[in-house]
Amino acid sequence: MKHWGKALFGVAVTVLLLWWVLRGEDPAEILAAIRGGDMRLLAASVFVATFGFVIRAMRWRVLLAPVQPDTSFRSRFAAVSIGFMANNVLPARAGEFARPYALSRMEPVSMSAAFGSLVVERFMDGVMLLLFLVIPVLTPGFPATDALTSGMGGAVLKAGVVTVLVVMLVLVAMAVAPAGFVAAGEAVARVLPTALGRRAVDALHAFLDSIAIMRDPRLLLSGFAWTALFWTWHGLSFWLGMLAFGIDTGFVSAIFTEAVVGFGVALPSAPGFVGTFHASAVFALETVYGQPSDDVLAFAFGYHFGGWVPITAIGLYYAWKLGLSLGEMEAAEEVVEEAVEARHPHADGR
Repeated sequence: MKHWGKALFGVAVTVLLLWWVLRGEDPAEILAAIRGGDMRLLAASVFVATFGFVIRAMRWRVLLAPVQPDTSFRSRFAAVSIGFMANNVLPARAGEFARPYALSRMEPVSMSAAFGSLVVERFMDGVMLLLFLVIPVLTPGFPATDALTSGMGGAVLKAGVVTVLVVMLVLVAMAVAPAGFVAAGEAVARVLPTALGRRAVDALHAFLDSIAIMRDPRLLLSGFAWTALFWTWHGLSFWLGMLAFGIDTGFVSAIFTEAVVGFGVALPSAPGFVGTFHASAVFALETVYGQPSDDVLAFAFGYHFGGWVPITAIGLYYAWKLGLSLGEMEAAEEVVEEAVEARHPHADGR
């Protein structure tokens, strides 16, 4: 496996975080809390979370509009499902590349352009999650805690704000003045080995093509509207899942928790965001909101597993229909990189 080092590091992070959330806990009590949950509410939360992938597929149409405005919903939903399934069962975030790879098999969209649209999607997600992290902190009902105003929590919050702002400024600058970035990229490429420099400039060209949405205020506003809809809808699934295990802290706490989890699962982990999801939920609901650990862990494990099953099954179905093997999806990163290089074979002038 090409990225075995990254995969092993992710497994190590998962083991460490699972040890942290389960230290001093009785697994039998956690299982009892899961069994004691309201399965109807949990099923409703899983349904809402799974339907969220439909919203993701609908939003992707807007993000793909600059490169291919007429993609079919079926193709986009299939690719979204395959990508998240691959993230759930394969190491090293293979789904981030399996998703554009799968779409390119069904639609006349290059893998490099599809991948670039996902960078814009992650940026929009980051902006919305940052809002969902900050807004609850400013509400009167937020717990009296310094978890997000000082110490490690405060440092993480500040780092998140700075990161999102920097990414936003860079993306806007690249969209407004792409020629300057191309010139800078070609200058840097001249001091690199020929093959590496060519690949870097090709990737830059493909990425600049894919972020054209940043130059279209109408599409950009539409993309953010879909992003707000998705994360609000997904917050509903968190709220229902929390209620299923007796955590009745309100909808605002649910969107705060999904924001913490959203940033937390960006960390390396084993497939399926195991450990990062659970530790993030514990921080949000136990550390910040002061909820009982058994209820929080029941939610973390019950909701996580409940959400893992449907999209994994749907993704496996579409992969089977498309004739994609797990090995092919695991190797998608190399294929996408090769596609980027082939798209602009003479971009650097060599």
